[in-house]
Amino acid sequence: MPLLKLDRLCDGLESGDWAGFLRDWDRALRAGNHPETTRYNYLLAAAQLAKYLAGESPDPDADDAAQDPTLVTKAHVESFQAWMIETRSPSTALSKHKSLQQFFKYLLEEEEIDRSPMERVKQPQTPQKLVPIMGDDDTKKLLDGTKGKTFMALRDEALIRLYYNTGARLSEIGNLLLTDLDMNTESVHLHGKGAKDRRVRFGPKTSRAIARYLRARAKRKGAADVPQLWMAEKGAKPLSPNGIKLMLKRRGAAAGVTNTHAHRWRHNFAHEWHKGGGNTGDLMLLLGWASEDMPRRYGASAAAERAQELQVQMGIGERV
Repeated sequence: MPLLKLDRLCDGLESGDWAGFLRDWDRALRAGNHPETTRYNYLLAAAQLAKYLAGESPDPDADDAAQDPTLVTKAHVESFQAWMIETRSPSTALSKHKSLQQFFKYLLEEEEIDRSPMERVKQPQTPQKLVPIMGDDDTKKLLDGTKGKTFMALRDEALIRLYYNTGARLSEIGNLLLTDLDMNTESVHLHGKGAKDRRVRFGPKTSRAIARYLRARAKRKGAADVPQLWMAEKGAKPLSPNGIKLMLKRRGAAAGVTNTHAHRWRHNFAHEWHKGGGNTGDLMLLLGWASEDMPRRYGASAAAERAQELQVQMGIGERV
């Protein structure tokens, strides 16, 4: 994480021990090769707890804990968690809960505390919602908007098809290098979370779209000096994952597809995989998941659809 971001997170914490602990924890996280996004979310949760204790907590002994994280109690965390539910959402509170578990685990490992205040704090319950997918109809609308032979049209079609075809994360496709692409085997080498690499295949339509993009890319001045697969519209510059995010948002607005982002194709991949009877273990390998919680959550929409189809076939309540 850039020092600027860390300093911003620690702003207002300099008078106590929190800032020092957070900087030390960030160093440990970097040494463990945790992704920047993960580190930021972890540190943000801890900094928010510290600032809550200093300015929002009703607990009379919160002032000491606002200066020193080793003095945080179970009651402090529960009060913070309830405040997060009230001011943000249960899902945000759950995210903070998981991040704080990691922070106090670190303090335990460093022998700064004898027992984690998270030990008996229950996770907040969150509403179980069906995960939204980006199905064939919406994807076709987006692809219709990429018809043409301009560099942007060819590039964006290749990007959309690759997300649609692989279910990969925004950053995994967005950070691809030319050397990660193997057109002979029609596959890409993805660099996933937690340094977990994997190779995934893509189909003929995606292969054709990528091949057309590569030919257009090769004609760009300075393209040979850019190691990243995706290039910006102008100049010899790479297109960042954030640039892809903005592109998808623009394409979605133009096509009339709301909430267009890459992760919805990840949901769709899991949905279609489960709907087709695919194995959960294989899905975890393809999508780079280490826990069965995610495929179980993403599979709920497919299970609901199968149940609805079976309900119609059985004709319950339609026989008289």
